[in-house]
Amino acid sequence: MKVVICSICTLGLHGIHGSPVTAECYISNGLPGFDIVGLPDAAVKEARERVRAAAKNSGMRFPTGRITVNLAPASMKKAGTHYDLPILLGILCASGAIRRPQADSAFLGEVSLDGQVRPVSGVLPMVIAAKRAGIRRVYVPAENAPEATLARGPAVYPVKNLTQLAQALNGEGEIPEEPMWVPGESGGEPLDFKDVLGQENVKRAMEVAAAGSHNILLIGPPGSGKSMLSKRLPSILPDMTWEEALETTQIYSVLGVLSAKHPMVQTRPFRSPHHTISNAGLIGGGTNPRPGEISMAHKGVLFLDELPEFRKDTLDLMRQPLEDGQVTISRVSGAVTYPAEFMLVCAMNPCKCGWYGDPSGRCTCSPMAVESYRSRISGPLMDRIDMIVEVPPVQYEQLRQRKEAEPSADIQQRVNAARKRQLERFGERSGMCNARMGPNELRRFCRLDGESDQLMHMAFDSMGLTARSYDRILRVARTIADLEGAENIRPEHIAEAIQYRKVNL
Repeated sequence: MKVVICSICTLGLHGIHGSPVTAECYISNGLPGFDIVGLPDAAVKEARERVRAAAKNSGMRFPTGRITVNLAPASMKKAGTHYDLPILLGILCASGAIRRPQADSAFLGEVSLDGQVRPVSGVLPMVIAAKRAGIRRVYVPAENAPEATLARGPAVYPVKNLTQLAQALNGEGEIPEEPMWVPGESGGEPLDFKDVLGQENVKRAMEVAAAGSHNILLIGPPGSGKSMLSKRLPSILPDMTWEEALETTQIYSVLGVLSAKHPMVQTRPFRSPHHTISNAGLIGGGTNPRPGEISMAHKGVLFLDELPEFRKDTLDLMRQPLEDGQVTISRVSGAVTYPAEFMLVCAMNPCKCGWYGDPSGRCTCSPMAVESYRSRISGPLMDRIDMIVEVPPVQYEQLRQRKEAEPSADIQQRVNAARKRQLERFGERSGMCNARMGPNELRRFCRLDGESDQLMHMAFDSMGLTARSYDRILRVARTIADLEGAENIRPEHIAEAIQYRKVNL
């Protein structure tokens, strides 16, 4: 048998970032054998059995010589089943069963034993990497094709099975190029603020939080509407930009939860994990690290109901991601960084029974029990929450009137206008908002006049604020000014921002 080497372009995945990979297939004389090298994981090694059966069941002759497949660069760990198609194609091209594809083509997909090409996860970030590498055409599983077109780069060809691909490469058939996917209706009507009776002060706080993407904590007795208000927050969040939607979609692509019908995340995510969630479930992790809930809430909302019921060590893991907007998961095999710019929304009762401070006097908790309940939330985590709002019980008269409140659409208009001012101020940087202002932006855009500075000085001394709390009050005040369309921060803006930190825990 003649010694033959054939190289097929494919792509690898590290976190949510793709990179070019070459499947080098080498067939030589000798005892039959099949080896895959280049740091493959178990799923890649198992491709040996899948590709052999797929070729035979598709009516193609699988070579019987010694086969060696190298996935280059060999220093990068290879994981996933999307290497099946390039490995099989390289072997068949080296044996002469299929004509070699053009050099600027890339292939990815999992093959079944009967030769069908199955969908894989992480297609979008890999096609984006192909675009950066100058690859002009990519062949992907048919179910992943709409997602692949979101990269707006290489021509995308949907592959249903191995026979179809072989005919196309041999000039005996044609695979039509996948048309660009066009966003449509996101589907489903969101919950609306018009359903919430009363609580006007809390609605105002939610509007400010949505406009600047500020972290917010709602404290109130059972039935006061904390969860109801929080679940309606997505209806007033600003519309996603294309860049924000694309970045968020890459995370969901890596998790493999997208579908051919809905290949893009069009609305801001709203994640509400149960309080029994593990550290890895919240932050991300695993043997092969996967994104956690904080990354799935990227550019959206992470809602933690019954905050003190979460494990304290689990909550404290969020401290660094809240500051950095990303989370790094380190393992022996390497480190992976996932984006995690989310708006933290929390709800809790004032005590274990839920009625501490209620005028009815029905609270049965001792002062020590109240302190123990509240101490489950660490001080450093509380310091990273911009706004703390008390949610009082709804009065009977408000329920009796049944007067429809302001709809979410009207509130969202004001939020969008405020977010537009922020984009104009900071430039078209994706995701830049008041909550993400750094020291330079604070000095430049949050200057205080004499009266405002005096008010802030009094609050700093009387409330025992930290430097981080001081910065967060300035950010909230800047958002309040943006909602009013004011160029500069005025004393009333500072006063309202201070009110959102007056609750003592």
